[in-house]
Amino acid sequence: MADQIKTFKVEGARLRFRNFAGKEGDYNREGDRNFAVLLPDDLADTMREDGWSVKMLKAREEGDEEQPYIPVTVSFKNRPPRIVVITSAGRTNLNQQTVDMLDFADIRNVDLICRGYDWTVNGKSGTKAYLQTMFVEIEEDELERKYAQRNSEDAD
Repeated sequence: MADQIKTFKVEGARLRFRNFAGKEGDYNREGDRNFAVLLPDDLADTMREDGWSVKMLKAREEGDEEQPYIPVTVSFKNRPPRIVVITSAGRTNLNQQTVDMLDFADIRNVDLICRGYDWTVNGKSGTKAYLQTMFVEIEEDELERKYAQRNSEDAD
């Protein structure tokens, strides 16, 4: 009997440390596409119990609480994720060449599903999160909305 695939879903997700382009930085190797998703406390507790690699984001200001999050890998190698951007012009599927636009997008809402990959290295083990499906609503300014409408009218 096959093992059950671990997944989790977050609707209205808040993303941090966006690096969809896979740019090298202090905390990232060149080509590693990833981001972090903040987790509600109850989901974080359940995920920790199930072996997910949940981390804590330190409080920025005195009086703030630490926030649980999980790093999410965006890989197009074996099982590419489905990433859909939603604007007033409609829906657009992103791929490996276009996903980097999310690094600087003004995001209104994100719903996502991640699947787990169980790992064991040097006696330690856990479950790493990989993006499976993500729908992203983009916050548009008045010119983006104006010209999106014009394009749809021109198509008629």
